[in-house]
This record gives sequence, structure tokens and C-alpha cells, in this order.
Amino acid sequence: MEQQVLVLPDEGDGVRVIACVGEFDQDTLEAFREAGNPAAADPTVQRIILDVSRLTFADSSMLNEMLRLLRTGRLVLAGPLPPSLKRVFELTGAGTLFPTAQSVETARTL
Repeated sequence: MEQQVLVLPDEGDGVRVIACVGEFDQDTLEAFREAGNPAAADPTVQRIILDVSRLTFADSSMLNEMLRLLRTGRLVLAGPLPPSLKRVFELTGAGTLFPTAQSVETARTL
């Protein structure tokens, strides 16, 4: 499946929404990095919402990039979490580290 990274237009509320669609591994992460780096570096972005609801595959390299964004203290995952990401979280124990909401709308209110 083709993968996409969509950065939704900012709504002026300090929230940046990044949607990841498809499969992400070490060979397909560049678009995710290119979306995440500016959000992490921008002091006006108070919350980074990563919409993972349409993620079909994620490996440990995707998890590493997610952890890098988590270190900003501003990352919230918006789901529902797909089975592949749940599995990575189960294998690594990292799932409890991520604030998670059931939708982008809910993530905006956390």
C-alpha cells in the first residue's frame, strides 16, 4: 500500500495535525520526518497530534520517530490505534508512554 503523510492546515489554535496513512518502516520514514521536524521546532505549535488511525504497518523505526516527537512533551496520538501499532506497543512496552485519544477532535481537547 502506498503511504502518505498529510499535514493538515493549522487552525490558529497552536495544534499541528499530522496524519500518517499506509505502511511506515525505515525505508519510508522520510516524509514523516519532514512533517514532524518543523512541528517539533516551531515554538508556536503547542500540541502535535499524530493521526495514526489509517496506519497499516509500523515498525520500530517508526516508533523511534514517534518517541522523538514525544520528547517534545507535545505529542498526542489520535486513533483508534491500528492493530500493527498496538503490536509494536505490546512488544516494546512503549504504549503507556503515549497520550492517546480516540479521534483528532478528542486529541485537541487533551
